[in-house]
Amino acid sequence: MKPVQTTAAIALALSGLFAAAGAAAQADLILTNGKIATMTKEGEFVQAVAVKDGKVLATGSNAQVLKLKRPDTQLIDAGGRTVIPGLNDSHLHVIREGLNYNMELRWDGVTSLKRALEMLKEQAARTPDGEWVKVVGGWNEYQFEEKRLPTLEEINAAVPDKPVFILYLYGLGFLNKKGVETLGYTKDTKYKDGEVEIGADGKPTGKLIAKPNALILYSTLAKTNKLDRAGQVNSTLHFYRELNRLGVTSAIDAGGGFQNYPDDYGVSLELAKSGKLTVRTSYYLFAQRAGKELEDFQRWLTLTHPKQNDHMFYPNGFSAEGGGENLVASAADFENFLEPRPDLPASMEEDLEPVIALLVKNRWPFRLHATYGESIDRDLAVIEKVNAKTPLNGLRFIIDHAETISDAQLARIKKLGGGVAVQDRMHFQGESYWKRYGEQARQMPPIRKMLAMGIPVGLGTDGTRVSSYNPWPSVYWAVTGKTAGGMQIWQDQDRLGRYQALKLITTGSAWMSGEEKVKGTLARGQYADFVVLPKDYFTMDAEGIKRLESVLTVVNGKVVYGAGQYEALAPQLPAVVPAWSPVGVYGGYQNR
Repeated sequence: MKPVQTTAAIALALSGLFAAAGAAAQADLILTNGKIATMTKEGEFVQAVAVKDGKVLATGSNAQVLKLKRPDTQLIDAGGRTVIPGLNDSHLHVIREGLNYNMELRWDGVTSLKRALEMLKEQAARTPDGEWVKVVGGWNEYQFEEKRLPTLEEINAAVPDKPVFILYLYGLGFLNKKGVETLGYTKDTKYKDGEVEIGADGKPTGKLIAKPNALILYSTLAKTNKLDRAGQVNSTLHFYRELNRLGVTSAIDAGGGFQNYPDDYGVSLELAKSGKLTVRTSYYLFAQRAGKELEDFQRWLTLTHPKQNDHMFYPNGFSAEGGGENLVASAADFENFLEPRPDLPASMEEDLEPVIALLVKNRWPFRLHATYGESIDRDLAVIEKVNAKTPLNGLRFIIDHAETISDAQLARIKKLGGGVAVQDRMHFQGESYWKRYGEQARQMPPIRKMLAMGIPVGLGTDGTRVSSYNPWPSVYWAVTGKTAGGMQIWQDQDRLGRYQALKLITTGSAWMSGEEKVKGTLARGQYADFVVLPKDYFTMDAEGIKRLESVLTVVNGKVVYGAGQYEALAPQLPAVVPAWSPVGVYGGYQNR
């Protein structure tokens, strides 16, 4: 028989348990004196947040939360600033850009063509012989005061002696004369999808025209210089820090052209294993070999498993996610608004069905790049056919972009349990779309209709080769309905409220990686990812939203970026390599 415990013994045991629980609850980090948007409901703000083991422990008043302080708790004073959950980009080519960031001169955010060309000339002067000067997306002519593209004459005058490649959206590429010479392009250089423009003298002018997709542009870019492995590690560290500067704490990588698995994923995985990845990253696998996509996905199924990677950023950073956004080459309808809408080939359904069937059978989430309603209609027919044989039964899929999707197609997505990832591509290409198709009365993409129907929606950028990777122009576009050039492309009823727009790029995007229950709000048990802003997003002039950045970014309960009074709190990065990198001089997005 067990001995009977005395009341005193029970009381002593219980007091010990409560003491242990109290000690365990004490915070690693406490942020006070903030206007902290919990984002659990509109208009809810608190003063302080406590963090324990990378998660939110408590929120409330300064007095309430400071009760959780222990002697070694890190205390940070927000100084009355607005604090929001970390931004989560639903569609960003983050892994690929990490490998290349240090080699690129970014025109993102530059406000005049004159300054852009000056930067090109300055960078060429510091670039060694044999290396390229590259501007790889993230800009358009409407952001410039001059409202025009650079001419080949201006590019050649700025840089006559080093090879230059400039990527403009999915539509055009520009090579200077030295670039044409370095690549060996001649009148006989041909691409299946694209045109090397030939001048009156029978020689390439330097202009590359994508028809209808970006193959000629990506293939040309792939022939330029690359960083070695050590340089790619350094570049990835600096790109993730750049994202942290802009308030990004999570991103879903959508794969991309010339991004091969597993080779091109090794650097990010290495950083994740060592705890140095500062943006939570989940990824989709993008098929690279036209006609062999099914073979690739069959092989990848043996290499990785959704949600079962040993090195997720919580605590160490990486998650294999699923298939897409390119499942098969024949299903991609690139949004090059400089050219007519491409018709998908007749073979698309035959190519796509076995791949989706394989992914559904193995419970792999998937996503599809689909700009136009005509493509989405055919994509959905394939998904519905597979679903009739092997029900999705809650398996998540995403339609990416969806600018001209119809109400009937949205109803089909809703019935199948899918979601839509939208980006600010119309912020960058709205003028080009209107020139080709005329003014549209409908919101593009129809975000309000999606939300009204209860379809999961995540907001993102589609950075870095078309739109910029900066999420704030995307938020600005959602709130104002304006392009980078200031054109009002949405009607008043289309614009989102500030809370709603922020919700889409926090918990909305978290649905895309199955994490909507663990991130996107600042509530107990959620990931401790948050951003301190220099201005109040909720009340500031809307025009300033596109220029916002962070003064303090916390990921997994640790400071990963600080500016001004918070700069010393962030870990030091190694110096940018190579020493002549544009990043070392200009940084990335030009909002300073």
